Amino acid sequence: MAGAIAWLDPVREVIEPARFGSDHPMRTVTRQIGGGDGWSPQRASFVAGVFDELSVGWHADHSSDVRLAPLEDALDRGGLGEGCLVEIGCGTGAATERIAARRPVAAAMDLSPKMLALADPTLAPFVRADAGVLPLASASVDVMVLVNMFMFAAEYDRVLASDGRFVWISTMGDETPIYLPPDEVIDHLPGRWTATGSQAGTGLWLVARRNLGSPGARG
Repeated sequence: MAGAIAWLDPVREVIEPARFGSDHPMRTVTRQIGGGDGWSPQRASFVAGVFDELSVGWHADHSSDVRLAPLEDALDRGGLGEGCLVEIGCGTGAATERIAARRPVAAAMDLSPKMLALADPTLAPFVRADAGVLPLASASVDVMVLVNMFMFAAEYDRVLASDGRFVWISTMGDETPIYLPPDEVIDHLPGRWTATGSQAGTGLWLVARRNLGSPGARG
């Protein structure tokens, strides 16, 4: 095991998600990427096209209070600290709205240009980017927020500050189409990590940080 997760008791209503994503085609892609394989310019182009097609109507379907309850709970109880916050995989900015209501968002990034075209530009600088090769300096991000996002562990580790916070949200829990179990999320991150998590609404959240005194940690 690469780390431990301390699960907090829920303070918000927990709702069982509808069966939706456990057999979704994106599950295969998610596991391949999480394992460090399966990403290429061709696949990036394909994924961008999939989400371009889903862009119309996406915001309304993904901005409900119950869907974003785990994000808000993580922001409230995850001990995120201060500093530069970047959202990876922002889509149309549904989650960006909730984050920006609490603190500045330095950048919100997504691969789909049609998703980004529908985002509110007053919330944050929206940037088209491939999460596998982020246009960010090493150790430049204090808080990284990912909502229903692929796991490019080495790249996330590169851009996150040594004492930064890695925020992983699955808005429909294990029925989220792009989903990895929390233990696997921690296992994929290089080095050793400590995490806190909980459930809220239809989903779950995880906030991880490095064990700086452990072997493999970046000081």
